[in-house]
Amino acid sequence: MRLLPSRSAEKLLLPFVLGVSDGILNALILAATSILNGQRAQIQVGLRVATVALVTAVFTVYIAEYSELRGQLARASRQLNLTSPGRLAATRLGGVVIREAGVATAVAGLASFFGALIPLLIGAAVPGPSWLPLAVSLLILGVLGTGIGTAVGGSRLRWSCALVIGGVCVTAVGLQLRIL
Repeated sequence: MRLLPSRSAEKLLLPFVLGVSDGILNALILAATSILNGQRAQIQVGLRVATVALVTAVFTVYIAEYSELRGQLARASRQLNLTSPGRLAATRLGGVVIREAGVATAVAGLASFFGALIPLLIGAAVPGPSWLPLAVSLLILGVLGTGIGTAVGGSRLRWSCALVIGGVCVTAVGLQLRIL
């Protein structure tokens, strides 16, 4: 459970990881068919996929963060025997909750946008095989897994492998769905 109102870099790890992984997974699932069928990534498609990733991340992360933080205020109100569970939300803490949820949302949204855009942009800009965005996506997921393993004191190799395997599975789902 988080304590309000401080928002340290460690507390932004979750929205960052959610954003980057969400963006990459959006890119993999939406563009897998075209990438693996030999079509080179296009900048316009990259921007469209990144925008989809941004919008979904902003919506879901704001709802999740706000409801979690608002729930903490409601629980604190009950523990303090206040007359209404929304009593603390009517104080300065209600504004803090909105700002905290906004910061987490901004981090997740930007991370999701660039997580989707970077592999597709590299695939459009760098001459090479059409599957280059897939390789870049899996590489970024592997690096992200290493970072998560380090941050949580877990096995960097296991985290890295788990995220790469997850990326491969999402790519397989994207191939089956044939969206783009």
